[in-house]
Amino acid sequence: MRKTTILLFAATLVLSFTGCNRDEETPQPAPKPGVSEETYAGGLLGTTFNQSASAYEDPTPAVVNAGMVNAFKYGEMFFEHTVTQNNPPFNGLGPLYVRSSCESCHPGYGHGRRMERYRADDWGNGYLLVVYNSTNDAYEKSVAGMPQTKAVAPFKPSIDEDKINIAWLPYTDEWGNRFPDGETYELIYPEVTIPEDAFYAPLDAPYSNLAFRLESTIGIYGTGLLDAIPDDSLKAQYRKEADAGANLNPAIWAGGDWASLYGNTNHPKRFTYALSRGPLQDAAGANAIWNITNVTRSDRRKHYLSLDPTIYATAASQDPEVQAQFYQYFPEWNRTGNVQQDIYNYLTSTELPVEMSDQDYVNFMVWHRGLAVPAARNMDDATIQRGKKLFHESGCATCHRPSWTTGADNFTDPNNFFSTADARLPRYPHQKIWPYTDMVQHRLFMKNDIRTGWCRTTPLWGRGLAPICSGHADRLHDCRARNVIEAIMWHGAAQSDARWSVEKFRQLSKSDRDAVVKFINAI
Repeated sequence: MRKTTILLFAATLVLSFTGCNRDEETPQPAPKPGVSEETYAGGLLGTTFNQSASAYEDPTPAVVNAGMVNAFKYGEMFFEHTVTQNNPPFNGLGPLYVRSSCESCHPGYGHGRRMERYRADDWGNGYLLVVYNSTNDAYEKSVAGMPQTKAVAPFKPSIDEDKINIAWLPYTDEWGNRFPDGETYELIYPEVTIPEDAFYAPLDAPYSNLAFRLESTIGIYGTGLLDAIPDDSLKAQYRKEADAGANLNPAIWAGGDWASLYGNTNHPKRFTYALSRGPLQDAAGANAIWNITNVTRSDRRKHYLSLDPTIYATAASQDPEVQAQFYQYFPEWNRTGNVQQDIYNYLTSTELPVEMSDQDYVNFMVWHRGLAVPAARNMDDATIQRGKKLFHESGCATCHRPSWTTGADNFTDPNNFFSTADARLPRYPHQKIWPYTDMVQHRLFMKNDIRTGWCRTTPLWGRGLAPICSGHADRLHDCRARNVIEAIMWHGAAQSDARWSVEKFRQLSKSDRDAVVKFINAI
């Protein structure tokens, strides 16, 4: 896009924001005649009826009604565009990075796809490496929580991705990968190996204690609606499951109340597999637009390096090859005359120049909070209704809770960048939504399971459109399941919280199993 076009577009955005009045309640569109309530997966304010390859990309009716479409489209550009070092407004890449564009991790705005190798530049590779100490499940401090395998000159990546190996191994469950009626299925799981010499900085934990896992990116549509679920509704869900005897992560819920909240807030954790994030305004997207690319903004004028940032900074500052080129790339940091000290000061600075403007960040968050959920499809189909009935009878809806009702959606931002019910962002008050998740972590006890074993129930809404929107049907946290049947059967370990449901599913006839699959793909 030419500079003049960007300037004209920016002027249009200013006018659109100026004319937006958010003092009144967000207007509700009328439901379509004869369309069932559940068809509106994202409620009246959050559903798109687009079923094409762009179904995950639409703005919500709330965005349209609030006059934010221009801002949404401009924010979308920051998701889709490749970030470079010096190409405003998409500049600021490095010194380390995980990916150079958001969409390369979220193909078609959906989940990452299963990969045979780890290469950050492979389109659709949504994998984030998990490097942790197997003795206590703590992340390795010499790399970031999302380890960077890319770097811009003169720096070097935290891990040499050419040395990362992913082997997909066959797995046979206790039933021999066979249903009682003779139909078979296949199961595979990843084994990740990284040699010690692949790490750039000295390890904090003994190498022999390290374990490696993959966690794939999740679909980003509808996250604004999940953010609008009231905190007290989440608490009621935890209490309900605890009272029913469910096993809950004691790090999140214990003694009838929250064992931990998000940061220094009063909000429960609701986003990511690990439930590491709270309100959306400080969750995956707001975080990733900074740390995936290392693009600074006014509230984050620092680099994302390693969990202990001094470890990488020290290693890089002592690297003769980095020292030899540093002033060539960063002449403005020739401040002390001591190149080692200047490199260290640059990497650990908390007052770096701002690379992403506040307005660009606002536009990005309008887009992020404004992505619609595809409507459920063909809900009046007899087979789909049969599958829905069996889904509930098998207990699947216990964890994949069908619906929630949003509150007033007076959202908060732990960073204090956005104010409560900020007029610059869309809201979703009092919507009945159908994400099919209880927003709670459970354990499936899979081979090479997720770090800690606790994983938040993934929303099922819209996933049936993944083959045409994202080009794959892979499921589960590391994409080990290549279809719905494999995903279900990975829930079946003897200790799994979903064991009873899998046993019920196994006893169904093939036609009934197919009906359940058809229902899951329809919602």
